[in-house]
Amino acid sequence: MNFFKRLIGRNEVFFDLLEGGAEEAKVSVDLFVQLLRQIDEGKQPAGLDDFIQARRKEKRIRHLMTEALGRTFVTPIDREDIEALSSALYRIPKQVERIVERVTIYPGTVPHEMFIRQAELMSQAAGALVFMVKQLRHGTTIEAIREANDRLQLAEAEADKVMLEKLKELYNGPCGAKEFVILQKLFEMVEQAVDRCRNAGMIVVQVVLKQS
Repeated sequence: MNFFKRLIGRNEVFFDLLEGGAEEAKVSVDLFVQLLRQIDEGKQPAGLDDFIQARRKEKRIRHLMTEALGRTFVTPIDREDIEALSSALYRIPKQVERIVERVTIYPGTVPHEMFIRQAELMSQAAGALVFMVKQLRHGTTIEAIREANDRLQLAEAEADKVMLEKLKELYNGPCGAKEFVILQKLFEMVEQAVDRCRNAGMIVVQVVLKQS
């Protein structure tokens, strides 16, 4: 009996770490939304410290996951899936930090209004992802996961649409060549962050399909 209790306890660690990784990814996204709001209100935006801290926490979680996988023979879901999801979650705050780095060195006033909608969609995608990851612990049904994944996919598709609209504004706008290149790259980086949420969500779907 004690052996099985210890085994279950070890399995819970993997869910704890995956959920922690998803939550830290959401924290980084929320910080980005907050940064844009600060700019919108004319406030001096916070520096990179909070974003760096979120990524460090995610990196620490990933390190702990690697250690747990090395110590445990039996895992609640396939090792490859745990590693893939852990890696996918880590890429989200890393991408957000890269975006904020570019925003903080933007020459002139950041056109925050051009990114607000994309940031909101990023937050929706990250929220759906947190829900999906937390369902893994409970052996959820594929229907519940698909419903959340549909929300995530919808946010990603809408983010694609918004990016094209903003690029159209750039193509037809008065901005100079340098500003055009910088803004175009920022739009693409924000879209990539939403894509990373989608990619992590697809791994969760695959895990649940295997277990259903």
